[in-house]
Amino acid sequence: MHATRRLEPILSTDTRQSPGARLAHWVSKETTGGALLIGAAILALVFANSPWRDAYETLAQTHVGPEYIGPVYVHLDLTLAKWAADGLLAIFFFVVGLELKQEFVAGSLRNPKQAGVPMLAAVGGMAVPAIIYAVMVITLGDSGALHGWAIPTATDIAFAVAVLAVFGKGLPVAIRTFLLTLAVVDDLLAITVIAVFYTDEIKFLPLLGSFAVIALFGWYVRTRNPRWWLLIPIFFVGWALMHASGVHATVAGVLMGFTVAAKPTHGEDVARTTHYEHAVKPWSQGLALPIFAFFSAGVNLVDGGGPAEILSQPVVFAIVAGLVLGKLLGILGTTWLVTRVTPLRLAAGIGVRDLLPVAFLAGIGFTVSLLIAELSFGEGSEHTLGAKAAILIGSVVAATLGALTLRWDAKQDRGPDMNRDDLPDEVTTFIGDEEDRKDH
Repeated sequence: MHATRRLEPILSTDTRQSPGARLAHWVSKETTGGALLIGAAILALVFANSPWRDAYETLAQTHVGPEYIGPVYVHLDLTLAKWAADGLLAIFFFVVGLELKQEFVAGSLRNPKQAGVPMLAAVGGMAVPAIIYAVMVITLGDSGALHGWAIPTATDIAFAVAVLAVFGKGLPVAIRTFLLTLAVVDDLLAITVIAVFYTDEIKFLPLLGSFAVIALFGWYVRTRNPRWWLLIPIFFVGWALMHASGVHATVAGVLMGFTVAAKPTHGEDVARTTHYEHAVKPWSQGLALPIFAFFSAGVNLVDGGGPAEILSQPVVFAIVAGLVLGKLLGILGTTWLVTRVTPLRLAAGIGVRDLLPVAFLAGIGFTVSLLIAELSFGEGSEHTLGAKAAILIGSVVAATLGALTLRWDAKQDRGPDMNRDDLPDEVTTFIGDEEDRKDH
């Protein structure tokens, strides 16, 4: 019951609650998170191409933090842009870890038959964009950009779900579950890709130390009454050791999210994954993601050779094609194949036409794609500028097509057996119903 009492002020919209609780509820909304991301990206683009663009670059490259703590080399004298990508983004990935743990233990990923189609669709939705990217950069004569093959494979959960929440109202909520399942599996695979393919050198002593601290975090977060003022420094130490090991530090955030209990414990009514997700999500969506977007999306098209030169790079065409066309072909093609040759079927209420907007929404790469672009090419390189511009273009195109097809889908008549499993769908919950109940 203690966790429930702590959770209620965050979730409640009662006007008697404090302004801070109401602000946390507002920031936690999917639509708000998407709007903040978009606003931060637009602000960065304007700033980076304005007469004050040198100030933007100076701000992004400002170093903060110690290089040594006593005699120990910690390498935390990072630029603000690096703190955003390695540090603040770990908060976002902690929330991703919580969501993944909840889905694996008590959610849609618990049942392989229910989760099978979106999970396999996520694999296809990563493989096809990577293949399209590789083929295009080689065909267009820029094989040096092959290291960025993973850039168009990612899906931005916050952005994609925000577009679905705004434009998908009236559609069965099973479509949202499909998109969430696909996106969380996509993120899990993207994290694996980052850890395996974008780690140059591993220092095993700090890595073992990070694992030990993560285990400590997992033990303490499961005790009867863990204190947030102890969890935060433990989290930071685990993150710092992972950063020192050479493995991308956001992996620590995911792993610590995975250690949280996904079922009620110590007599509580709410799982701690749910509790901590609601506690941390306002900081992730309201602070970490917008700041990361502000420092990552500021593509200087003025001094980088001009828009024409940057946007004519093969990497630009490859990423846009991967995000928009690759995701579409990968998700639709895999779903078609799986539902034809295996016993797996779409969930009740979902028809094949519903996957068209879902596939477009999965092409919104943004957060994770921007991160992989920086890991692929480094800061300030010609390829990095082109890759970031392509991610923004591809994500906007995918979001626009997703929004348009969602509204088209919502206006179509729905049959009694959309997933064609010879059983009535009996759909009773629709996108937008839950948000309306919360606001009223």
